Amino acid sequence: MNYILFDDKTWEQLLPLTFTRPVSEIRLGILTMKEKWEKYLQASCSYYTKDYLQQKFPMEQEEDNLFINSSLIPTAELLSEIENLELNQVLKSGDIVCALRIHKIDPTTFDPSSYIKGTEIQTISDLIKINYPCDIFQMNGDGIEHDFKLITKGKKSQAISKTNNIIGDKEIFVERGAVVEFATINTKNGPVYIGKGAEVMENSAIRGPFALCAHSTVKMSAKIYGPTTIGPNSKVGGELNNVVIFGNSNKAHDGFLGNSVIGEWCNLGADTNNSNLKNNYAEVKIWSYQTDQFVKTGLQFCGLIMGDHSKCGINTMFNTGTVVGVAANIFGDGFPRNFIPSFTWGGSHKFTECRIETAHEIAQRVMERRGLVFDEKEQQIINEVFKRTAKYRVNFQK
Repeated sequence: MNYILFDDKTWEQLLPLTFTRPVSEIRLGILTMKEKWEKYLQASCSYYTKDYLQQKFPMEQEEDNLFINSSLIPTAELLSEIENLELNQVLKSGDIVCALRIHKIDPTTFDPSSYIKGTEIQTISDLIKINYPCDIFQMNGDGIEHDFKLITKGKKSQAISKTNNIIGDKEIFVERGAVVEFATINTKNGPVYIGKGAEVMENSAIRGPFALCAHSTVKMSAKIYGPTTIGPNSKVGGELNNVVIFGNSNKAHDGFLGNSVIGEWCNLGADTNNSNLKNNYAEVKIWSYQTDQFVKTGLQFCGLIMGDHSKCGINTMFNTGTVVGVAANIFGDGFPRNFIPSFTWGGSHKFTECRIETAHEIAQRVMERRGLVFDEKEQQIINEVFKRTAKYRVNFQK
């Protein structure tokens, strides 16, 4: 069977995080959505996403294809329903197309999220689905528990050093090559996963559920409250509470980050702090790209949502429920606005537009430090995001 993960309207709802990736590349728990499905299916998956992302995230078709909604978290029940589909059958839950099995299609005219005409429809009731950016940090605890079982099943953890202070009776799994010394790890509320080649430096205090992915670092004396995930090739320090960092990003110094989602290639300067609770304890509103206005989240705790390639300078302060787009650069004193469009530079006093050539140069330097190339595919995505977000920069500059 050939498996393809398709994006529906959830892609728009998850902006700015999805400007630069399909929904299936969202990290929740320890794994990305794609990695979860591939472990359940025991097969590789390709992508059906926005045209401008398709070159980097291609679709591979065969004569018999099973399309699966990329915003769904796999479960044994859902997997059973999907694998029972026959050709020209669709699995739905209410208005949501969960999966469909069809012959090869023309990707320029096909919309899997509305494909029901002339097909037999099956239904399912129970789904676990991400819909909005805040869902990522809200669902992260269950995500870590879910992925921990998937990843560690049948495997043996590397022995953890006796220099560490371990509290609680839930599991700690340490992959080969990881280093954890003189840390306090509390597993009472959930498991702790330490990825291959990762390091937890001395005097760090960590409460599960927590995941430190491959080749990432928790710096000395960090304080981390779960559920928190640090994606691969990242560095964190200071205080974190219920944070998801996708990967290749740094919050390496003191400062507080809570109830937040940070994309890739981001850097938070020393003593960056975000508010995750309003002074009046009111419900937090955040910017919605789908409605082009601030919308209620239903949450009392909500911090920072930051798209890929964005940065902030030392001593930056973010208001509750701030949304930062792609390739933004925030610096200066005071609180900047709680919606910062992509490709804008500045702070509380003034913002200007970042030239696309400058954005390219910075991305190239940052990726080179990780041994990666800012190639034509990456450039094409950045250029398209620049065009798509131009309207938000109009009238934004003071």
